[in-house]
Amino acid sequence: MLIRNIHPEGWKKASGYSNGISVQGARDIVFIAGQIAWDADQNLVGANDFAVQFACALANVVTVLRAAGGRPENLVQMTVYVTDKQAYLSSIKDLGPIWREKVGATYPTMALVQVAGLVEDGAMVEIQATAAID
Repeated sequence: MLIRNIHPEGWKKASGYSNGISVQGARDIVFIAGQIAWDADQNLVGANDFAVQFACALANVVTVLRAAGGRPENLVQMTVYVTDKQAYLSSIKDLGPIWREKVGATYPTMALVQVAGLVEDGAMVEIQATAAID
């Protein structure tokens, strides 16, 4: 399987995400449901702390991915839903180190969407992802 970043000629290099990814010869495509900042017993962690919730939700994405036999570098698409864009922006310098710790230098295609609320009361972030695994 070949996972290749797509960078249109003449475009400024994307920072922290990829504009497109091509997957050729993939055997398994894994769709990861929206993950929030739950521990293994489904208790919400990081009340009112965006960075803690982001770290936990991202770790949960990676845990599901590993359970499917994948690794962070297999991520090809991610949608991050936030209830408060300002909380995201205020935490952004904390998110880079969290990202590198959990995912490394992998930058899938991404979108960030602000929503009115998430199903779980107190959840500030939910991350949904797709991966392509050999």
